[in-house]
Amino acid sequence: MQKEIEIVIIEDEEDILELIEYHLNKEGYTVTGFLSTENVEQFLEEETPALMLVDRNLPGMEGSEFVSYLRDIGYDIPVIFLTAKDKESELEEGFEAGGDDYMCKPFSPKELTLRVKALLKRSGALQKQEKLKHKLLTIDLTQKEVYIEGKAVTLTNLEFKLLHTFMQHIDKALTRDFLRDEVWGSEGEGVNDNAVNVAINRLKNKIDPDNTQNYFQPVWGVGYKFN
Repeated sequence: MQKEIEIVIIEDEEDILELIEYHLNKEGYTVTGFLSTENVEQFLEEETPALMLVDRNLPGMEGSEFVSYLRDIGYDIPVIFLTAKDKESELEEGFEAGGDDYMCKPFSPKELTLRVKALLKRSGALQKQEKLKHKLLTIDLTQKEVYIEGKAVTLTNLEFKLLHTFMQHIDKALTRDFLRDEVWGSEGEGVNDNAVNVAINRLKNKIDPDNTQNYFQPVWGVGYKFN
């Protein structure tokens, strides 16, 4: 599988940090959270995140000062500021410090994930995600097509969504409830566990009929893992 897109969040309110982490994880991003700017520079020396979400009101060094400092020492990671500071002069201050976008608190998680996606596209990080590859599988998200060793496989819309969801979470145990939310959406309430199992079996029979790749692993008491 291709390298996942990593996002750093610096937010001193733990409940907001956890909420943002939850919604970004759900979108398939790898997320690392910090409650202050301490240790962030050390983290950036070892990792290369595609995006940073930075609160302005941080203990110690203020968020825009920290971003300005990062820009001065050569980091050009795209930044979205999260802040209650919404005066024009404060917005200007944030952009001048090197911010790429701004979200005023309180904000909706949906708007946040859309802005994150838009900025990742602008920076080029998301173009890598148009095709996902794992073992013999290639999934083309633009054309909604699936290939096994270069040969096209016909999947229903539901099977495509199911495979895409699993390929965003390689080696992670996914509950049937999570799959219902992600794949069936608002219709998921009427889908029982057996229907989820049947859909997974149908998908398995199309992408790995002889079970040579052993993609789907049942996880007792949880659901399934894709590996």
